[in-house]
Amino acid sequence: MADPDFYLSDAQRELQRALRELVAKEIAPITARCDVAEQFPKELFAKLGTLGYLGLRFPEEVGGSGGSNLDYAVLCEELAYGSAGIALGIYVHVALACAALERFGSAELKREWLVPALRGERIGGWAFAEAGAGSDAGSVATRAARDGDAYVLSGSKLFITNAPIADFLIVVASTAPEQRLKGLSLFLVERDRPGFRVARPLSKLGVRASEMAELVFDDCRVPATHLVGRENRGFLDALHTLTLGRIASAAFAVGLARAALDATLAHVRERRQFGQPIGSFQAVRFGVADMALQVEAARLLCHRAAMAADRGLPHGREASMAKLYATEVCTRIVERALHYHGASGFMSESPVARFYRDCKVFELGEGSSELQREMIARELGL
Repeated sequence: MADPDFYLSDAQRELQRALRELVAKEIAPITARCDVAEQFPKELFAKLGTLGYLGLRFPEEVGGSGGSNLDYAVLCEELAYGSAGIALGIYVHVALACAALERFGSAELKREWLVPALRGERIGGWAFAEAGAGSDAGSVATRAARDGDAYVLSGSKLFITNAPIADFLIVVASTAPEQRLKGLSLFLVERDRPGFRVARPLSKLGVRASEMAELVFDDCRVPATHLVGRENRGFLDALHTLTLGRIASAAFAVGLARAALDATLAHVRERRQFGQPIGSFQAVRFGVADMALQVEAARLLCHRAAMAADRGLPHGREASMAKLYATEVCTRIVERALHYHGASGFMSESPVARFYRDCKVFELGEGSSELQREMIARELGL
């Protein structure tokens, strides 16, 4: 059989092998428990930090491990194979909170917050979404008004992953409301900052191992030194980070789809009807073949976008295509997995039931499927 990942280097293959071993040992045994408890295993941050996985793609001078976007795509796929919820919590910490600090934070903020975050000693979150602001980023209503040597934040945030466990959050707030998208800035807010509170935890349909909450800022004074990047330009500058987030989202979808495919392969080989394994029936065989095809196609699109980014090439369209295709076929693959498992897959304790609850979120986060289609159409000149 030909090697579908022939373009991976020896180092990337070793990374993949080591991650699969870690997922089997550290994540797989606790996945179901974390899902039921709706609780993230916080000790995992320190383990991944010690091994250098949190620092992938970050320069060594800030405590990173170096590496490429393709390395990071491999990491995301393997983590999601073990648990989509745990993968999501790690992603928000690394690719949003830490990435914003590395790209736009001052030397002082990097030293105080980024370095320990990459070691897994501090947990980060990304506070953007609001009741009225999602795809329409210009509708952010949280305000940040300059007052001497500080900014005063007022407003609330909704659907914030890692909020219940975060030591700090990168908060998107409007410093020039009349400019909408062009008036958004980023701020680092510590968990114990007066005027800031985690209002209530939120219970989710899927990815339940990641923790989510609503946040409230009640005249919360944040030092001006905690401005991350440029005033009125912070969010626009961070959009590059969000482009790479679409690649990560595609990789998560590939990992989850691969887990569903592997579970289905095992089931159709073992489940017998009419005196033979159900995998011997053509309807099932053809369906599973389509699942395998879609996993490989999604991974190739994801890795193409990552390699384009690594080479400094334009990759916006590639990232949108990867995210759109991988997340939508993941949902289809998981649905087929549930179908082939029948009643056993419909039981609460079934991993396939968890996959079914987890998959849809990847079509929604990092820009919905409709938004990806719009961006692809624009890239095509339409």
